[in-house]
Amino acid sequence: MQFASHIKISALGALILALLLAASARAEEIVVIVNPASPPLSKDQIADIYLARINTWTPIDQAVGSLIYTEFYKRATGRDAAQVKAIWSKILFTGRGVPPKQLLGSDAVKKAVAANPRAVGYIEKSAVDDSVKVVPLG
Repeated sequence: MQFASHIKISALGALILALLLAASARAEEIVVIVNPASPPLSKDQIADIYLARINTWTPIDQAVGSLIYTEFYKRATGRDAAQVKAIWSKILFTGRGVPPKQLLGSDAVKKAVAANPRAVGYIEKSAVDDSVKVVPLG
């Protein structure tokens, strides 16, 4: 009986820790980045790039379902993850576009954007360095 009680307390502690980590991650500001040689982009252009309305840029995504992914699409396109998935299902079904390349983590996104003048990505503001340029999201 004491063992089961210990497991419940441990599980509750893990849940609280996970919620605190999620809350702190949510508090981190998300920024859109481009290569330093790239021209500026408007919020509408960023939304159009990530929803396959503009195909002259290479959009770089974070992992689908991650907190940063969800927050970015809410801010950049005004849509939640389910709406984005539905839009991309339609785009793929009709053959009108290729989904953004997904990379794991802000360091990988930053490295890919820094290497390609036509790439655009999003990362935590704290991960920004001189290898990329921040584009205001409005």
